[in-house]
Amino acid sequence: MNKLKKLILSLVLVFPFSLNAQNFRMKASCFGIRSDGVTMNTTSIQKAIDYIHDQGGGTLEFYVGRYLTGALILKSNVKICLHEGAILVGSTNIYDYRNVGYAALINAGHQTNIGIMGKGVIDGQGRELANNILAQVHNGVIKDKLNSDRPGVRPNIINFDYCNNIEISEVTLKNSACWVQRYNQCEDMTIDHMTVDSKAFWNNDGLDIIDCKNVKVTNSFIDASDDAICFKSEDTSRICENVEVRNCVARSSANGIKFGSSTEGGYKNFRFINNTVYDTYRSALNIACPDGGAVENIFVDRLHAVNVGNGIYLRLNARSNKELVGSMKNITIQNVHIEVSATKPDAGYDYEGPVEDLPRNVCPCGIMGLPDRMIENVTLKNVVIIHPGGGNPFYAKAGTTPEELDAIPELREMYPDFSKFRELPAWGFFIRHAKGIKFENVTLTARKKDYRPSIVMVDVQNGSLERVKINEPDSKNKKQIIQYKTKNISVKK
Repeated sequence: MNKLKKLILSLVLVFPFSLNAQNFRMKASCFGIRSDGVTMNTTSIQKAIDYIHDQGGGTLEFYVGRYLTGALILKSNVKICLHEGAILVGSTNIYDYRNVGYAALINAGHQTNIGIMGKGVIDGQGRELANNILAQVHNGVIKDKLNSDRPGVRPNIINFDYCNNIEISEVTLKNSACWVQRYNQCEDMTIDHMTVDSKAFWNNDGLDIIDCKNVKVTNSFIDASDDAICFKSEDTSRICENVEVRNCVARSSANGIKFGSSTEGGYKNFRFINNTVYDTYRSALNIACPDGGAVENIFVDRLHAVNVGNGIYLRLNARSNKELVGSMKNITIQNVHIEVSATKPDAGYDYEGPVEDLPRNVCPCGIMGLPDRMIENVTLKNVVIIHPGGGNPFYAKAGTTPEELDAIPELREMYPDFSKFRELPAWGFFIRHAKGIKFENVTLTARKKDYRPSIVMVDVQNGSLERVKINEPDSKNKKQIIQYKTKNISVKK
């Protein structure tokens, strides 16, 4: 061996992590981490994360087995790889969780180059954990203001705050006690081929992205007993922007794809391409702006939704900032097929959507602003919506006379959900306080005859309905488009 080779070998032996830190990988077993499902590994896993971070970064690898742990803190340049057959199991004892902003199984704050990957599973054991917390509240040990017997402090599986360069890939997240994963004010994040199966307890949002920038969510499946894919804005000085969701499938006992309801700053530059929503209790697509923020430049292409409680709902109101009304403009929704259910779409979920919203007639899609702030420039192109029809006026008839239309409440300070209006006077679309609304090649089909017309527009300006087709049984001479207080609305066959 020549002198140069000996020198290189000696450097590797003395400084084994310095040549390529990001390729450095260590097995969990090297740190005494046990895979028996009963040994509490919190300290040893945290030691492994700290050690790899101190060496400049790398990957901590878990192989087949069940690894029980409490809360962990992920650090810069460290990734966790759960190989197929590896299950990271969350403790069911609330005292095994550290409260870093939100309590979570895996936490990170102000870190960079972090990730969770591999074909393994993270199981939060959320139902057992939530019920144990609830028992502590009832015993007086934990002080918590219960909401419908739900404790407020429940751990997520993942909670990252103010982090950059995040990679989540292939891993399955299941059974969270609360939101499955929360990413707050993070930048440059990719989520790919992730699976979420979380119906363990209430408030199980599948994915919450809050005031983040440069985000891609692709090829993922999310099944959650609350909003499946959810975007929020909780800081008036920030916005959620430059986000793409592509080739994803969502199922939910709330909304499939949702903006809000928190919109303190707002949302800008979103693209949703080739996504599917099914068996979902509320809206397939819900874009809400109730808190004074701005929503603009939203592009939806190839959305397929079946067995959903509502199709499309765009809502601008003023909930928390009553004197500061937000804005919503420049939204394009195209190449969409939606089938709305006549019955409860999430029947069979352990935690179904609230039955107190029933009975009522199946609601229409909505584009609804406020008298002092209209929704602007919404285009629907190549859209098919199939509605069950069959509206029953004996529930609570919503008519279309000027007096009846004027009597529909604004619900300015109400939570922005379509069901809050209970009865609206259309089965296809109810559009109010909007301008620049364009329908092009839109087909609305009711499976049964409905007492309501298909489209009702109130206080709508500068819009066009071109090649709008309405199919409803036994309604040959029925007036399907009602305009009231509208201006410059063009209707072309």
